[in-house]
Amino acid sequence: MQAAPSSSVGNIRSFRDLDVYAAAMEIFERTKEFPKEETYAMVDQMHRSSRSVCANSAEAWRRRRSADYFRLKLGDAEREAAETRVWIEFAYRCEYLTADVVQDLDHQYDQIVGQRVHMIANAEDWKIRE
Repeated sequence: MQAAPSSSVGNIRSFRDLDVYAAAMEIFERTKEFPKEETYAMVDQMHRSSRSVCANSAEAWRRRRSADYFRLKLGDAEREAAETRVWIEFAYRCEYLTADVVQDLDHQYDQIVGQRVHMIANAEDWKIRE
């Protein structure tokens, strides 16, 4: 399980410190066990949205010169995390994931969304000073 997000700018030095990779990799591993008929539906959507959280977070991090663009890309990451949570719920209701796994993944994505919301609200604190 991933650590709780840091709330301090000083603790995060790279987009890799934004705690999104563990959750995406767990989804990747868990979906290996899904039925083959879900490969091009649920599995692809879960992979795409969970990886998009990572990609949008990385892009936001590199665009910290503009607080507005930073907020925009973090908002994209937040929306992709919300979509990922929907797919996790579908996987649970289809009995592809256990309640314990869903609870863990939901907690991880709750932390990810919370961190994005905090960063959006405090975008000026994250801005690169030139």
